[in-house]
Amino acid sequence: LAPSLPLQEDFVYHWKAITHYYIETSDDKAPVTDTNIPSHLEQMLVILVQEENEREFGETGPCMEYLLHHKILETLYTLGKADCPPGMKQQVLVFYTKLLGKIRQPLLPHINVHRPVQKLIRLCGEVLATPTENEEIQFLCIVCAKLKQDPYLVNFFLENKFKSLASQGGPNAISEDVLKSQDSLSADTGQSCQPEEPSEDEPSHQMGDLSTSLENLSVTALPEATVVRPNQDYNLVNSLLNLTRSPDGRIAVKACEGLMLLVSLPEPAAARCLTQSTCLCELLTDRLAALYKALPPSVDPLDIETVEAINWGLDSYSHKEDASAFPGKRALISFLSWFDYCDQLIKEAQKTAAVALAKAVHERFFIGVMEPQLMQTSEMGILTSTALLHRIVRQVTSDILLQEMVFFILGEQREPETLAEISRHPLRHRLIEHCDHISDEISIMTLRMFEHLLQKPNEHILYNLVLRNLEERNYTEYKPVCPEDKDVVENGLIAGAVDLEEDPLFTDISPDNTLSNQEWLSSSPPATPDHPKNDGKTEVHKIVNSFLCLVPDEAKSSYHVEGTGYDTYLRDAHRQFRDYCAICLRWEWPGSPKALERCNLEAAFFEGHFLKVLFDRMGRILDQPYDVNLQVTSVLSRLSLFPHPHIHEYLLDPYVNLASGCRSLFSVIVRVVGDLMVRIQRIQDFTPKLLLVRKRLLGLEPEGPVIDHITLLEGVIVLEEFCKELAAIAFVKYHAASTP
Repeated sequence: LAPSLPLQEDFVYHWKAITHYYIETSDDKAPVTDTNIPSHLEQMLVILVQEENEREFGETGPCMEYLLHHKILETLYTLGKADCPPGMKQQVLVFYTKLLGKIRQPLLPHINVHRPVQKLIRLCGEVLATPTENEEIQFLCIVCAKLKQDPYLVNFFLENKFKSLASQGGPNAISEDVLKSQDSLSADTGQSCQPEEPSEDEPSHQMGDLSTSLENLSVTALPEATVVRPNQDYNLVNSLLNLTRSPDGRIAVKACEGLMLLVSLPEPAAARCLTQSTCLCELLTDRLAALYKALPPSVDPLDIETVEAINWGLDSYSHKEDASAFPGKRALISFLSWFDYCDQLIKEAQKTAAVALAKAVHERFFIGVMEPQLMQTSEMGILTSTALLHRIVRQVTSDILLQEMVFFILGEQREPETLAEISRHPLRHRLIEHCDHISDEISIMTLRMFEHLLQKPNEHILYNLVLRNLEERNYTEYKPVCPEDKDVVENGLIAGAVDLEEDPLFTDISPDNTLSNQEWLSSSPPATPDHPKNDGKTEVHKIVNSFLCLVPDEAKSSYHVEGTGYDTYLRDAHRQFRDYCAICLRWEWPGSPKALERCNLEAAFFEGHFLKVLFDRMGRILDQPYDVNLQVTSVLSRLSLFPHPHIHEYLLDPYVNLASGCRSLFSVIVRVVGDLMVRIQRIQDFTPKLLLVRKRLLGLEPEGPVIDHITLLEGVIVLEEFCKELAAIAFVKYHAASTP
């Protein structure tokens, strides 16, 4: 047997066989699969891999030297671009992909590799639904994977616009105007791009005449459907962006994965180029906007709430297989899964790229598309757009996108609110007003959105809604303690709390009467020497009893029904408080209230728009529907769980000395109880009716004939439960503070 040829001879033989085909053949219409080219290319790959396996790692063998020195990749690129014979582009893409994937030594730093790779990248995504799409995406993804391994290599792929024009139009075709406009462009984008040498094998007519190149330089944003490349800057991103529009879902998802790898590269120059010189921001936001606008206006808010969690890569929804289909489900899933992709992309992205992407979503989608929908006057429209806002508030996980969403909803203000400037941020004002909307559905949906917003790990949310108004503790009045207050409190019960109907404050009140400031104030119990106010903490059993005794015995119904005790609230409060503490750890809140001596107690106190609306609704608890009451009390209990001393004092301490004209959560409830005591007198069989309503609500009694005063009776039950919940929260928070 003849000895097998040395690898290099074998390699050269296969390459020469390919080049001879082009010299000898006259029929260039026959498809490449009818020739021996694919098998010669395959053999060349086999030889390169074998050669690398036989050598020390990092040592370049003669076959690889030959490939690099003879610019084989450049030649293959030219053949692939011409697609001669037909199908050659596909073969070239496969060869490049396997070469980069199978060879372990770093090839991309070689100019004779990264330059043809870059040119081949430009051929990808030019035509949608082309037969080579699959090979194109495989090739682009292997390049992305290589960059992920060695991020510094990305600098070879940030083309300098001027150089790429030179290589395409030939140096003589560029006038001084282009040079000037080019200088200003590179100054804008601040690129530190690798220069690309003019290449000898590209015909000079590729770019067309000078006027088109000048036009192209001035183009900035890309409409979604076009595939022109105005910015010859980061072609890897541009090609992937075009492929995200592929009608084949698998290809689009692979392209999204490639972009995910590129945005996460830590190189600052690449991040800058990504956001300033490609259409990535536009693609994300334009598609979000298009998918949002494609939602049918009649989507049921309940469906928006309940549609299962969406994962962006798995957006393969089949209407036929779905038992729980509803009109618009396909469109809703498409929108939510693309929102999820934007969220994950920003989460993974390098910091400056993430900020730029999130700002683009804020300006182009939140403000451009969502805000007009949320500000409209049609009730149906408000309900649907608020349900969608609620859904994306729940769904967002990226801190940077969350920050932009919070600024969109609440604005950036951090100084205390005043009644005069209540509508400074129009959307915030409108959404808070919607918590007290004539439509109960809109009120409940907006309150739920705020409830979920408050659970997000972002310090600005609570500060903007509540804390900025409590900063100076100017809801308190600083009184030195006097000894004769001692007898006011016995066993922690407020004197007369149980017999409120005998309290002079509550005689003869009809719901329309309003109290003067002075009378209203006296409804909050005075401080006693047992618990001076300076430390902001009152003995816990006194606070707990104050809340538990607020609703008088004749209006209580829970002790007649099993399992409605106070201990279930304790368990819930303990778990929720632990979760809130975990969220707030990073915010470095103080452990005790700001010292009164350092507070500006003279400043006029305004609880802020958000608490004002919640307190107003709380004051109407006996006259509004059960579902609304549940939602209002739910938001208030969420607020009172936050481990900030001022929130604790203002919402959970009945003994705080309220300054003139101020109200607290406790004083609002005291008002409601006073109103209730007057109204109970007018209802026959109040207690049996109350018990029946409670049993019906719990499902222990079948629905029967309508009971009169049903709204009032349901309101009393919510009020009793809410007081138990507040008592439990106060107890849990006190114990957490006193145990080290």
